[in-house]
Amino acid sequence: MADSKTVSVGGRIPGLDLAVPRMLRPSQFPSRLSFPAPAKPPLRFRVLAMAVKRSPKRLKYSAPRFTKEGGLVYVEADPSGEDIWKLDPIVELLKQGAVGVIPTDTVYAIVCDLKSPSAIERLRRIKHIEPSKAGSKFPLSILCRSLRDIDTYTTGFPRGDGQGHASIFRAVKHCLPGPYTFILTASKELPKRCMRYGTPTAKYAARKDVGVRIPDDAICREILEKLDAPLISTSVKGLKENEWLLDPVAIADAYGPEGLDFIVDGGVRVADPSTVVDMTRITPVVVRQGKVTELLQ
Repeated sequence: MADSKTVSVGGRIPGLDLAVPRMLRPSQFPSRLSFPAPAKPPLRFRVLAMAVKRSPKRLKYSAPRFTKEGGLVYVEADPSGEDIWKLDPIVELLKQGAVGVIPTDTVYAIVCDLKSPSAIERLRRIKHIEPSKAGSKFPLSILCRSLRDIDTYTTGFPRGDGQGHASIFRAVKHCLPGPYTFILTASKELPKRCMRYGTPTAKYAARKDVGVRIPDDAICREILEKLDAPLISTSVKGLKENEWLLDPVAIADAYGPEGLDFIVDGGVRVADPSTVVDMTRITPVVVRQGKVTELLQ
């Protein structure tokens, strides 16, 4: 391959009657594909992302695609979703059973293919979810593309009882996509591995409920759309401390050695988890107060 420093771009090679075509940047290639411009991320996300951009620790992950010892792929993506082409290799990894970290509209999440039993087992090991705790506090939830995904893997939202509860479903539609996790009764379509965990001799209760989300995050939604399937997820916390890990660089340092396959860096997040609402009964019950309370007002 000719050295780019010795060839004049757009000129001629000395001694040869051959014109050297001008190099085009990827952005100059014509494309028939167009994507709707997503809304800009909240200012606090952009400011915090810029604040850590030049930190020495972050510089080692500064390449668009970075492979660390052990095979950790690190991709930096614009929070607005302007460079969604960078997400293509992440989608391919997920299809192959990879376990990785992506941003959501709240905190970062460890995700994998919902239909891959081996990937789900690896996710549990990476997150250190013990069999005895797998059925408590709903550690795994589904990141969905739309209400159709929710209808597929759950029995759906309560439709009311004729006594003032008929507006629940309309309120849910108004709030989604958004920072909510709704606990619903799982359908037969949901793989058992998403609800049960343990050895054949271990004592564990089969969960009949599962948390579902439709995140309002450009990066997360693009990954789900490109994958054309929902993902199983669990929020990212410190391995020893029960605190959210909000900086993807800190996540790489903590979970890279645990066997994580990839991280999508969408900037530093704010410690605002989703609001968790149990909708397995006629009257919704708030399990965890999170980022917003609009549904309850």
